Amino acid sequence: MNIFYTKTDLKAYLDVLKTQEKQIGLVPTMGALHKGHISLLKKCAKENDVSVVSIFVNPTQFDNSDDLIKYPKTFKADAKLLEAANCDVIFAPSVQEIYLENVAATTFNFEGLEDEMEGKYRLGHFNGVGTIVKTLFEIVEPHRAYFGQKDFQQLQIIKKMVASEQLPVLIKGCKIHREEDGLAMSSRNSRLTDAHRKVAPMIFKTLQEVQEKFTLEPVESILKWVEDEFQKQPLLSLEYFTIADEKTLKNCVHKDPKTQYRAFIAVFAGEIRLIDNVPL
Repeated sequence: MNIFYTKTDLKAYLDVLKTQEKQIGLVPTMGALHKGHISLLKKCAKENDVSVVSIFVNPTQFDNSDDLIKYPKTFKADAKLLEAANCDVIFAPSVQEIYLENVAATTFNFEGLEDEMEGKYRLGHFNGVGTIVKTLFEIVEPHRAYFGQKDFQQLQIIKKMVASEQLPVLIKGCKIHREEDGLAMSSRNSRLTDAHRKVAPMIFKTLQEVQEKFTLEPVESILKWVEDEFQKQPLLSLEYFTIADEKTLKNCVHKDPKTQYRAFIAVFAGEIRLIDNVPL
């Protein structure tokens, strides 16, 4: 496994492989890796000759500076995990290496996808995501890039950016990796208190029940039911729950049998913000 910290060194290494017509796959991460990230790596390795995992805590996608400071940074443990999983390349640049002197996000036109759900609560977040992902694509020039569906809105926004910017990379969405009790794996889970970790599986359990209710009940009554359920659990605070069109991310008011919907949720467990979603 090779570890690179600069764009120049990484590009020089990958350029040799590209002359050999090797297929390059990229898994962008912010570190604090878990089994969900490793599942992305395994899919990447299966479909490409060379797997690259980037580890970079991107400051421009944090709307909360305190969250950025507290985000877990575990590079040594991450590197061991990736080596054991047969990763070929780690790219771990500094903030200065990526942004030089101007740590700022580019403004993108995501055609309204950025205004729904997460966009209402995390101002500027998706411009930051778009900036770092586009930068990584320009550095690595991967044939394919892999993203988890837990951040489904992010996945759709990245697909939109790739199409509008005409970037030559195929975006692959991968299923959510879960703990045995259903909690979606997240780097933030390690910061949960024991009490919050114990009740957090309620999030996925609620979504499972929504899947059953969706075929039988109107959307309005499902929304009310979810709100009522979280009112009963004092350790979890519902930030939002919505049922939306997978393509447009617009809220569903009346069901259209020709439209694929998905349920999205964001919950605070103490100060830790958890998100999840399921197809309907």
